[in-house]
Amino acid sequence: MCASTSTIDREYDAIVFDNDGVLIERTDRKRLVEAFHNSFNEFDVTPDDAFVRCCVHEGRVPTDEIRDRYGLDPEEWWPRHEAHATAVQQADIRTGRKALYSDVDAIRDLTHTLGLVSNNQHETIEFILNHHGLANRFETYYGREPTVVGANRKKPNPHYINRALNDLDTGTALYVGDSEKDVIAAERAGIDSAFLRREHRLDLTLSTEPTYEFSDLRSLVDELTSM
Repeated sequence: MCASTSTIDREYDAIVFDNDGVLIERTDRKRLVEAFHNSFNEFDVTPDDAFVRCCVHEGRVPTDEIRDRYGLDPEEWWPRHEAHATAVQQADIRTGRKALYSDVDAIRDLTHTLGLVSNNQHETIEFILNHHGLANRFETYYGREPTVVGANRKKPNPHYINRALNDLDTGTALYVGDSEKDVIAAERAGIDSAFLRREHRLDLTLSTEPTYEFSDLRSLVDELTSM
């Protein structure tokens, strides 16, 4: 990867976007904690709140604790967790609590083939795109499947990015994200990355250098369309 810069010096035939923190605001962690508890409630189990908050903060699938500490089958419990996480996000999207960024319309100026790959649930991604009339703008999109296997394929695993690249049949793609996981996943998929340093990432120090860095979608799109 080349040094981080805001000047794009090569042409791309496809642009693949992350979702949360790039196209739409991130989900309030309190809502994800709520979803976590709701999924346990279905099985009449009350988890330790510190454990739940830790899982949400780390974004991990606690299969061992679910089985050994709470006596549940992770393969049965996790899909219920995903359903509740999707439900609270859909509610927040409907009310505007989880809103699109004001510069998201900039992607309409792109003539590239577009894809989307997110660590969020596929059902959540589908809802966002349909709710905001963006589904026809993306040729392919992926969120995680509602299984333990699907969750373990989240970025920085490049699994879903590779699937999108295969769908797009692209020779030169750029992945746009707002986290270190996005940069690493792009690198593992063998493509360039653009790190979007929005306000919630101003103080983030990356240990892996992206190919480019931009402050918002408008500046990224302006650079891509100037080629």
